[in-house]
Amino acid sequence: MDLSVATGTTESPQLTTTIGANLVATVQQHGAREALVDCVSGRRWTYDELLAEVDRVALGLLALGVTKGDRVGIWAPNCPEWTFVQYATARIGAILVNVNPAYRSHELSFVVGQSGMRTIVAVPEFKGSSYADMIAEAQAEHPSLVDVVLIGTDSWEQLCEAGRGDDRARLAEIEGGLDAADPINIQYTSGTTGFPKGATLSHRNILNNGWFVGELIDTPRRTGSASRCRSTTASGWSWATLRARRTAPPW
Repeated sequence: MDLSVATGTTESPQLTTTIGANLVATVQQHGAREALVDCVSGRRWTYDELLAEVDRVALGLLALGVTKGDRVGIWAPNCPEWTFVQYATARIGAILVNVNPAYRSHELSFVVGQSGMRTIVAVPEFKGSSYADMIAEAQAEHPSLVDVVLIGTDSWEQLCEAGRGDDRARLAEIEGGLDAADPINIQYTSGTTGFPKGATLSHRNILNNGWFVGELIDTPRRTGSASRCRSTTASGWSWATLRARRTAPPW
C-alpha cells in the first residue's frame, strides 16, 4: 500500500523523524540543560539524565518481552515515570496506550481488550481508586495482559534494574528499523457517549503536534504581542525537549 501524506503551508517544514531519534538529537544539543522537573518530589533531570532513565525503562520493557508493535498501557496522573514510559515505548517501537485516569473497571477492561494490551504501567491507586485491583479484574478477563508494572513498587524497580545491565547500543539498532509513519500511540476518548473510542497516531503525528503547538505558544514572546496563547495536545505528552532553545530544530 502506498503512503499518502498531505500537508498545508507552514513556515517550518514538518518533522519526518522518529520520537526516539528526535530525543537523542535534542540531548546531543542540550545534554547538560535541565529537561524535567517534578515539583512534588523535588526531583530534577538534565537531558542526559532523562535519556538515561528512558533507556533503562526501554531496556527493561525489552527484558519483559515487549517488542515493536506491542501495546503498552500507561495509567497514571502526571508524573516523571509517565514521561519515561512515553519515550521508552517510542524507542523500541511499542505502541503506548493512554488510559484515562478516570476510567472504572469496565472501561479499563474494554480498552485492554480492544487495544490488545500485553503490558500496563500504572500507579497502584489514584484518588481513592485501586488501580491494582481494577487491573487484576481486567487480567482475569484478558489473559493477553501478561505484565503489570506498578510505579513506586518493587515491580517498577525490577523493570528499571533489568534495563541497567543491558546494552544501550541495542536501542540504536532497534530504532534504526523504525519509521516516522509507524503507529506509536493509541489515544482514547473519555467514553462519555458509550465505550471509549481509540485513535492511532504515528511518530510523525506526535512530533509535529508537539512542535507546532510549541511554535504557537512561543509566538507572543517572539512577536512582542500582548495576547496570551494556551494550548495542549490531546495526548498529554510533554514536549519541553522540542523547545529547549528558540532556534530551528537540530534534526
